[in-house]
Amino acid sequence: MSEQAEPDTDRPDPDPPDRIRVVLAKLGLDGHDRGIKVVARTLRDAGMEVIYLGLRQTADSIVAAAEQEDADVIGLSMHNAGHLTLAPAMAAALREADLDIPLVIGGIVPDDDVEELRRGGVAAVLGPGASADEVVAAVRAAAGAALPE
Repeated sequence: MSEQAEPDTDRPDPDPPDRIRVVLAKLGLDGHDRGIKVVARTLRDAGMEVIYLGLRQTADSIVAAAEQEDADVIGLSMHNAGHLTLAPAMAAALREADLDIPLVIGGIVPDDDVEELRRGGVAAVLGPGASADEVVAAVRAAAGAALPE
């Protein structure tokens, strides 16, 4: 006589409906990816679903992935001094696609450029040395601002 196993109701849902989905990418020709891989693990360990697109992505490829993956936040790592060109281009591509997905930038961004990036549509900017807690908090805050109440 076989018994049917009872479902384990004590285990958390592996993909809860309120789990934050983050698309991470390297926009442009920047080949430095160690930091974004650390960020991906940090966000995953904080309970977020992370979709890492890898190096040399275009704004269009990131927009397509974010739409397909139903992303709550897009995170870009920038270490090539192209942040004042690439971040606004990414924000514009999101607007053109009629997607309201917050954009978080991390990497080498001078303090003097942060306000310009914010005016250009970037939700948060994280510089070198940002702690894991700061990264998680910035992504959660960006996602919270975008999620319906």
